[in-house]
Amino acid sequence: MAVTITKDNFEALVLKGDKPAILDFWAEWCGPCRMMTPIIEELAEEHPEILVGKVNVDNDMDLAKMFGITSIPTLIAFRNGAVVAQTVGVHEKEEVLALLG
Repeated sequence: MAVTITKDNFEALVLKGDKPAILDFWAEWCGPCRMMTPIIEELAEEHPEILVGKVNVDNDMDLAKMFGITSIPTLIAFRNGAVVAQTVGVHEKEEVLALLG
């Protein structure tokens, strides 16, 4: 199951965490975001070596602003606390995994 990422746990889990991370910036009212949900959940189940997280942009506007999120769903990949890739829209599971290189 994907981890809920908030401003309170972002630094510890993503920036200082020991795993590469993929964050899904989403909102409940967003149709394309709902299309991404099963893909994100599958990734979380199939790849425990990756932190797969979800950031609700309505609840955590500060994180959305920090990364300049203007469209959702936006996926951001992190490695060693740094952004390594970012994409917007609905993507297949393999495309999401490819964000980590």
